[in-house]
Amino acid sequence: MEEATSSLSERVPTPVPGAIPSSSSQELQNAVAWEEVLLDNLLNFAATPKGLLLLQQTGAIHECVTYMFSRFTKKLQVSRCEKFGYGVMVTQVATTAPGIVALHSSGFIQAIVVELWSALECGREDVRVVHPKSTPMDPIDRSCLKSFLTLVNLMSSPHAVWELLGHQTLPNKTEYNLREMPTSIIDVMDRLVVINSDAKIHSLFNYEQSHTFGLRLLSVMCCNLDSLLLLESQYKLSDILLQSQKDNAIEASSGEGEFIIDGLSVERNHLLVRMNAVGGPSERRLPPRALQKGSDPYPWPLFSSYPLPNCYILDVPKPLRTKQDSEISAFLASSKEAERDENWMESCRRLYCKAMTSKTTVLAGNVLADLLEKAVLHLSSSSANCFFPPAEYKVVDHYVKTRNLTSVEQLGINISLRYGLFLKLLREDSEQDLCLLIKHSQEFLSQQRVTLQSELCYLRGGYPGHDWFSSTIFLLMGGDVGRSLSLLLRFSRLLPSAVLWPARLYSSMHLPMEMAQSGIPPLYSCTAHYVEMLLKEEVPLLFSAFRMSGFTPSQMCIQWLGQCFWNYLDWPEICHYVSTCIIMGPDYQVYMCIAVLKHLQQDILQYTQTQDLQVFLKEDPIHGFRVSDYMEYMEGLERNYRGMVLTDMRSILLKST
Repeated sequence: MEEATSSLSERVPTPVPGAIPSSSSQELQNAVAWEEVLLDNLLNFAATPKGLLLLQQTGAIHECVTYMFSRFTKKLQVSRCEKFGYGVMVTQVATTAPGIVALHSSGFIQAIVVELWSALECGREDVRVVHPKSTPMDPIDRSCLKSFLTLVNLMSSPHAVWELLGHQTLPNKTEYNLREMPTSIIDVMDRLVVINSDAKIHSLFNYEQSHTFGLRLLSVMCCNLDSLLLLESQYKLSDILLQSQKDNAIEASSGEGEFIIDGLSVERNHLLVRMNAVGGPSERRLPPRALQKGSDPYPWPLFSSYPLPNCYILDVPKPLRTKQDSEISAFLASSKEAERDENWMESCRRLYCKAMTSKTTVLAGNVLADLLEKAVLHLSSSSANCFFPPAEYKVVDHYVKTRNLTSVEQLGINISLRYGLFLKLLREDSEQDLCLLIKHSQEFLSQQRVTLQSELCYLRGGYPGHDWFSSTIFLLMGGDVGRSLSLLLRFSRLLPSAVLWPARLYSSMHLPMEMAQSGIPPLYSCTAHYVEMLLKEEVPLLFSAFRMSGFTPSQMCIQWLGQCFWNYLDWPEICHYVSTCIIMGPDYQVYMCIAVLKHLQQDILQYTQTQDLQVFLKEDPIHGFRVSDYMEYMEGLERNYRGMVLTDMRSILLKST
């Protein structure tokens, strides 16, 4: 099928008037028609995570995406079977590393960037003279909204950022030709986002509007913590934004600078807080982007250096010890030989469910740490519960300390420390311990990895993101590196580690080789796939809303799960997510996503109507969600779907044995 995507006219001779068509020409025409039908049908696989994995493994992904782009350029329906346009298909494909590479090589991304620039910076000169463009009332003009949402769909995944921007330097030219049109994502970053010179400002016809567009795009991209780490480590975004704020101040008589409040300084202020403050809906306060009416249009403090003003960081309420905490503590104390008792885990699950469904309970602190430790010890001590073979790991601290951390890893550690200190879970001197844990984790996991030959940036070198799961365990264990490492090593033998701990199966010897080489993690091809399947079955109205918006539940779930819900849920609920998936089973990861989406149902339907669903889901934390409120609902999903979901989770990995 190597020629399947070339156009019909290239392969069929031009007919001569009066000539009888040759049989070979007719046969070629029929063959081309069949090839297009085949590609059209294959393209429909790209609408689901598991289907996309199959396309990649069969080597058809590039041809299918090129075929999709050829229909896009001809303004045809994306596929004869797909009713909702290109959004869903493009978003699904762009969520994965091989998918975004295929979109790039097909010319799709270049076409989107050119279309954006035409709407944002160009426009026909004769129309401009006769009908001058009015000053846009919205931060992103309606004429650019479609391009903005397409770029959000393309660039929201860290895989897209790693593949299209990883190891890419900005041009940062001394002069830009006004007729020079961007054609790539790195050009968009250079011309619209990282505006750090007069040359870039003067190269834009609509500087404020265009830079606002760039900052809004950056804001959505930075909601993914791994994308934020890469962009910050490569382009020093915080420094550039802080300098722009400093340049936007005037010298006051007191000697201190007063900030000029305008659209761009307000956008930058919001972005700087978003990039630096860590926490869920009750833990950080993001300043609004709109000016208010009255004498004080923007009461929020602007700043040009870190640390953040205190008003953006909220106080954490101290959890109260409850009756359920005492019951669990008593249960753990009475079962010293838990690993030998076959019924212990069943008793543990019953008590956990009872505690979680109690309206006053917030399991946290030492009780939750002890419970997790004992549960993992029990499960890993039973060969029936161990999914992965035991890994011998006896590396001493002295050897591990010689490992170097990348700038991305160091930035991830800094974010984790800020969050831990804010939650009062860590000490000021915890950095060395967290670095040691991350290095041990890297060393342990690297011993179970295979060397892959791949064109994907994602598969070159080590895991490209930060290990948010290890950081979460470190905070959960109160900064105790010994307890954290011990739990991670035992946990690595259990099936839940395959989906809860994204770094666990990166290039892993435990995956079938074709899956390891695909660059598509099980978190996407399995968990996200079943989220979409169950959402369609359980909450069809929500599933339809996603389809109509051109966005996918899978891309959002991958973001939530990849960073353990950091910045989306408050710390107690993050702990409950981890503990529920370990104690109740890894399929609860799927049910948790369904519960969150169900919780957001009214918001999702509302933002589908206003055409900014993806921006809302990416940028807004999940207000009012408590795992305990949905425990019974998730137990119902378990009764209906565990057989299917858990069987598939096991089968993906068992193919390698």
